[in-house]
Order: sequence, then C-alpha cells, then structure tokens
Amino acid sequence: MPAQPNPERRNERSRRAILDALYDLAVEKGYAKVTIEAVATRAGVGKPTIYRWWASKGAVALEVINDRIGTAIDFPNTGDIVADLTSQITAVTGIMTGDLGRLYRGVIGECQTDPKLAQELRATVLEPRIRFCTARLDAAVADGQLRTDLPTRTMVDVIYAPVYYRWLLSAGDAEVRGCPALVPEIIAGLLPR
Repeated sequence: MPAQPNPERRNERSRRAILDALYDLAVEKGYAKVTIEAVATRAGVGKPTIYRWWASKGAVALEVINDRIGTAIDFPNTGDIVADLTSQITAVTGIMTGDLGRLYRGVIGECQTDPKLAQELRATVLEPRIRFCTARLDAAVADGQLRTDLPTRTMVDVIYAPVYYRWLLSAGDAEVRGCPALVPEIIAGLLPR
C-alpha cells in the first residue's frame, strides 16, 4: 500500500507548477478532462511527485481553489450587515462566474461520486468559510442587526442557498451575478422582529 501523501515534503516551485498546471488545463479543457498525467507533463514533474503530495486530482483541485480564492471572499465588518453581505456575495459570485468557479463546479460534480473528496471539500473549502461567515453574523446578532432566535449556522444556509442554487442550476452567469441584489430580500427574514 502506498504511503499517505505528505504535504511537508513539497518543493514550493514544483507545488506551484502543479497547481498552475491543473488550473490552466481545467480552464482550457474543462475539469473533467484533466488527467494527472497531463498535469504532471505541464508542470514538468513526475506523476509520483503529485501522488506523493495529494491523494487524487480532486485533492489537487481543492488546493488550487483555496490557493486562488485566498482572501478574495473574506467577510468584511463595516458595522452594516446588509452592506457586508452584499459585498461578500458580490465577491463570491464574481469567483463563481469566472474560471475558478468552473473548476469548483467540476469538483462539486466529482464529489457526488467521491465521498472522500466531498469530505475534503467540506473540511478545507466550505467549513473555514462558514466559520468566518457565522462569526460575522454572530457580531451582527450581538449588535442587534439580526434575530437572536435563529442559529447563525441556519442563517448561513438561508443566505447562501439562493446563490448556490442559481450557480449550480442556472442557465447563465448573469443570473448568478444578480445574487447580490437578493440580499435585502434574504436579510428581511433575518432581521429582528
């Protein structure tokens, strides 16, 4: 049985080349058509190097997603939850409708048949961002801007469900880019009663 991937052994130049290669190939061909062989060739490394650091193509893609999102969708705290949500959802939909969003959508598709990848997606991409969001919503609750009788984790679902619904099931990017305009309607049900 092969050893578990060891991120500690990564050479940064090779790591960057692999991440860039997967991203570029996904943009050119679509994520489903990307192979580890093609990534290795484009990056100038051997397949064993990739598998020494990541368990699968999906695991590499998750690192690409996290790496490229960086702080782009961090949750601002200006003291105005409606403005902050609008700003944050604008940033999220900007990513969703770009090349990185198409890669992310491909990974989500793969997660439907790969429970381990789905677990990694939740742990490395979704949950850290949900924690940032709930922290901002907790602050808004403490400031009296949002209801106190609804868990902030539930609020996250209410806020982002329309965004993900439009993104995963819509006919086009214009509908997704329109999501920030929904914030006043979404937030109306979360305001103090």
